[in-house]
Amino acid sequence: MKSTIAYTALGVLVWSLSGAASAKVSCEEVSAQIEAKIKAKGVKDFTLTVIPKDEVTDLRVVGTCDGGKKKIVYKRG
Repeated sequence: MKSTIAYTALGVLVWSLSGAASAKVSCEEVSAQIEAKIKAKGVKDFTLTVIPKDEVTDLRVVGTCDGGKKKIVYKRG
């Protein structure tokens, strides 16, 4: 149940940032916004990583930055 709530919260987070993230915004700025929202949900142990948009990963994509050239992935724990 907790993981369902966390994934739902992350989905809302991605949706709410989609407009800001589509503009050419620095990855540091977008990562900071995402980090603040995740922490506000009570998650304490997680990692955000910026990777090229074409890189394949099993991690959850929680945002984009640098004009869509990069994506930000989330790993809990």
